[in-house]
Parts: sequence; C-alpha cells; structure tokens
Amino acid sequence: RERQRTQSLNEAFAALRKIIPTLPSDKLLSNIQTLKLAARYIDFLYQVLQSDELDSKMASCSYVAHERLSYAFSVWRMEGAWSMSASH
Repeated sequence: RERQRTQSLNEAFAALRKIIPTLPSDKLLSNIQTLKLAARYIDFLYQVLQSDELDSKMASCSYVAHERLSYAFSVWRMEGAWSMSASH
C-alpha cells in the first residue's frame, strides 16, 4: 500500500516536472524544488493574466502560447534571481 502511494506521488511529480518550464541549470529537481517552482510558475501565470500580455491570437494556438509562456517564465526567473542576488 505504501509502495503504491509512493509510486503514485512520484508519477505526479514527474508529470508536474514536464509541465513547468525549466532552465538548463535546473537539472533534476527534487520534489520540494518542483513544488516551489510550480508555485512561482502559478504566480507568474497569474501576473500574465492580470497584465493581459498574452494576446487573443496567440492564445488560440496552444503550442505557440506555451512556448511564449515558457520563454517569458525563464526570463522572469532569471531577472528575479539577478535582482535578488544584486540586492544582497
């Protein structure tokens, strides 16, 4: 029973890792890193929706929209990492 639960959790984390855009430096993320990155990605998507940066033409093409969001998220993460390190 416990083995089945663990396997189910591992499969869920693997699926989550496929959805979240990552940087080459991320390599294989731990479960906690995956959850933290997912939370940041959700926050980023919320900000995109609030600012309405994704135009309706691109939203109709899910692949293009996904690629644009992945790129924008990577840039957003790198800018955040830079500003955090620059402030210390």
